Amino acid sequence: MTAAIVYAFASAIFLGAGVVLAQLGLRTVEPLSGAAISVPSFTLLFLVLSPLILHGEPVVWRALPIFMAIGLFFPASLTLLTFASNRALGPVITSTLGNLAPLFAVTAAVVLLHEPLLPQQLIGLVVAVAGAAIITVTRPRDLGHWRSWALLLPLASALVRGIVPPIAKLGLAIWPSPLWACLVGYVMSSLVVLTVQRVRKGSFMVQAPREGRFWFALTGISNGLSALSLFAAVRNGPITLVAPLAAIYPLVTVVMSAMMLKHVEITARIVGGTLLTVIGVALVLIA
Repeated sequence: MTAAIVYAFASAIFLGAGVVLAQLGLRTVEPLSGAAISVPSFTLLFLVLSPLILHGEPVVWRALPIFMAIGLFFPASLTLLTFASNRALGPVITSTLGNLAPLFAVTAAVVLLHEPLLPQQLIGLVVAVAGAAIITVTRPRDLGHWRSWALLLPLASALVRGIVPPIAKLGLAIWPSPLWACLVGYVMSSLVVLTVQRVRKGSFMVQAPREGRFWFALTGISNGLSALSLFAAVRNGPITLVAPLAAIYPLVTVVMSAMMLKHVEITARIVGGTLLTVIGVALVLIA
């Protein structure tokens, strides 16, 4: 159980860092092109290192379709949905509804995996999600103009992020290798984002400044390590424990943004959201 907690926190740290690094990349590269850089970057790094890190890891072919199916949606489709949601709704609603992912994850874990959910865990989950939502909400002017149907975009994004851990756990029960799960998933996701890039631009190559490529490559590595840590956490513990802990990544984003982007003001809202998140996590851990 301790390993699951450590991996879940690591996943949150890497994901929060990836959000900040992506902001640096977005100064010179559009989001979809950034995805076509970031996802394949981690895949390439993983493939280069695979003879070392996958040495002695047996292949269980029965689980391969599960990991391939995950790769079609995570992180590829998740990235595309998030971009479309940001464009249609703005970052406020996208971030707030995106924080519903742990609720989907825990619900799926209880229904599909029959994991027990204690009342204290449920309260802690709701409190942690509420705290994360408060942290990510920004100024009203970010709302922009939108139509009600567009709410399906961030909800679909949250659903994808929430459903992935329980499905991954089903695959890991057959093939208990987070490394293979991550590699297979990222290979599939790379194919998805590069195909989208080819359809949009007529070429698999991304035309972007060197600085933008650098930041999105780092973003991809950070996000990839987050996904790998998440799979490892799911392998070692229940979703009802892992999902709330991994959902605290906005805390990391705020801290790193204050240090690297120099435009985050620590307000009473952020302090209040942070306290709620910490209380929620504490409730989950002591349940």
